[in-house]
Amino acid sequence: MEHIRAHVLICGGTGCVASGSKKIQAAFQAELVQKGLDKEVKIVETGCHGFCEMGPLVIIYPEGTFYVRVQESDVAELVETHLYKGRIVERLLYKEPVTQESIPSYSDMEFYKKQMRYVLANCGHINPEEINEYITEGGYEALGKALTEMKPQDVVEEVKKAGLRGRGGGGFPTGMKWGFASNSPGTKKYVVCNADEGDPGAFMDRSVLEGDPHRVIEGMAICGYAIGADEGYLYVRAEYPLAIKRLKLAIKQAEELGLLGENILGSGFNFKLKIKEGAGAFVCGEETALIASIEGKRGMPRPRPPFPAVSGLWGKPTNINNVETFANVPQIITKGADWYASIGTERSKGTKVFALTGRINNTGLAEVPMGITMREIIYEIGGGIQGGKKFKAVQIGGPSGGCLPESLLDLSVDYDSLIKVGAMMGSGGLVVMDETTCMVDVAKFFLNFTQSESCGKCTPCREGTKRMLEILTRITEGEGREGDIELLESMAKNIKTTALCGLGQTAPNPVLSTLHYFRDEYEAHIKEKRCPAGACTKLLNYSITDACKGCGLCKKVCPVEAISGEKKEQHEIDSAKCIRCGACFGKCPFESIAKG
Repeated sequence: MEHIRAHVLICGGTGCVASGSKKIQAAFQAELVQKGLDKEVKIVETGCHGFCEMGPLVIIYPEGTFYVRVQESDVAELVETHLYKGRIVERLLYKEPVTQESIPSYSDMEFYKKQMRYVLANCGHINPEEINEYITEGGYEALGKALTEMKPQDVVEEVKKAGLRGRGGGGFPTGMKWGFASNSPGTKKYVVCNADEGDPGAFMDRSVLEGDPHRVIEGMAICGYAIGADEGYLYVRAEYPLAIKRLKLAIKQAEELGLLGENILGSGFNFKLKIKEGAGAFVCGEETALIASIEGKRGMPRPRPPFPAVSGLWGKPTNINNVETFANVPQIITKGADWYASIGTERSKGTKVFALTGRINNTGLAEVPMGITMREIIYEIGGGIQGGKKFKAVQIGGPSGGCLPESLLDLSVDYDSLIKVGAMMGSGGLVVMDETTCMVDVAKFFLNFTQSESCGKCTPCREGTKRMLEILTRITEGEGREGDIELLESMAKNIKTTALCGLGQTAPNPVLSTLHYFRDEYEAHIKEKRCPAGACTKLLNYSITDACKGCGLCKKVCPVEAISGEKKEQHEIDSAKCIRCGACFGKCPFESIAKG
């Protein structure tokens, strides 16, 4: 029998694969063979570990040494020094952004210390393409318990008691939703997993599907048993090829072991799963549009009622939850509703996975308990703002969410607290912005996204967002008018109350939240024709101060020859020629170019 003395875990999530982790894996295999270590060191390809910015990631056990930004050229040294000689390769360890201290174990990193990884427990630790590794970690115990020890209604009540709310956006109580579908009459019902993750900067669902697909499949099967459904669909956007590949393999493996299909575990319960690849339309994240897409129709929402729980896929009762919601279900069944309800706040139970992006030192996935503050997420887990700049705002909830200022950094991150301040949990996108970010431009960016993703079915969304975008564009180009702010507010409120689906109803949120918290920036753009953040190109004027040493670098990079001056003398910018590209500003080594 072979004795495995070490395991080399190599991240195989999309981010690390794009950075070369497949080549790293092949290099490890070749190097181990060359050193005669291939029989005692096992290579394991895992899913995403969450610390995406630091990828490709390599973790070597039993020490648990966490190596970051590993390249193919580093493999020989890792094998020789760590696996052969037993010494840590210091230069490949993570360094804390503030102290620059090298941290060998991920559990000691600030990024992971405050996390509570339950949904992401297996991501980065098991091979997602091996069902036995999931089973070894307790996988499918929840399904077995539900089928052998609980009645369908017992499962519904347990999820209700746990207080799980939908992780896809609105936060509707999951147990209540299951109860509606369970009580709907009919012998044919469906379970649908919404994996159409479309928010800019969001990749939570993708990472779970790539790193732990069986957890989602198990949650869907439990839901099927609870509501009386024998068939389910995973609606995954086609831009997630790795997730789709691993889901197909996971479904095949589960069927082979009798965990999907006919008469599961001899219980008489039948449940089959199919994958439907979506074309990437943001509106298909809305339940009724998603259903239409599965049916082969154009993805457009329809009025409700009837709700999908009564008349959904092909007119049959249907329950729809997103990836993270289903991923929470197995642990609720195995550990109990009381355990789950002990995490989080009174009305927001459990944990939430966030995708941290933007001007923050530590980007990646973070799973935190509900009720944690925004300050803890940004400054402790996220490591603070890049370059020591000042925090300005955080956009939470994606295009449907809101921008929150520094004064709300100590806000409890839960469903109700966020709604009170004009934001929402959403699916978990969290974009951090610093002092160089223009909030008018941010509102324009998100509105441009939702406007282009509008299906065009209802007039408020189709026309209203277009008119709002035109106004925002004018403002950022220095053509704002008196009354534009009031017009934006009026249109936003009308769209929120009259649009057909959630996309249109929430599209004005970034505009309303930035108007509420950063109104002075709108006024500066309109009244003073000035962008306080210096981000709106058409409102910028570049000038050279007397700190100029006459090095000539700015002159060399100017694409329109708008800069003149002799060597070692102060240069000048011809504002009539200047196209405000910022090339000179970025090149000047003496910070002698001012913009404003």
